[in-house]
Amino acid sequence: MPNIIVHKNGQAHSGEVKENTNLVVRAGIKQFPYPNLSYRCGMGKCGKCTSRIIAGGEHLPEPNWKEKKLLGNRLDLGYRLICQLWINHDLELSQDDLVPAAAATTPDAPPCT
Repeated sequence: MPNIIVHKNGQAHSGEVKENTNLVVRAGIKQFPYPNLSYRCGMGKCGKCTSRIIAGGEHLPEPNWKEKKLLGNRLDLGYRLICQLWINHDLELSQDDLVPAAAATTPDAPPCT
């Protein structure tokens, strides 16, 4: 079973999930990573679940068109929409200090607050 680590508000939260799991669906039914994962629509439209992948990204599929449209250059920084991913391997992600979309092309951009 994949081990998931979510960094949020300066803390690390970890838990195991079944293979082929969507973390936003799990959070929506109040299972880990709830309440430590920010999300809203679950359809790749709002960007609320945007996360920076710290480890395990090599096991994820290529970004889909929704991620490309919403994240743009931030994909190159390791950002993904968690609602669009079905997890089959260990994954570590962060929702702390995210770079805003408009600042993604600026190397010294301040983090989101």
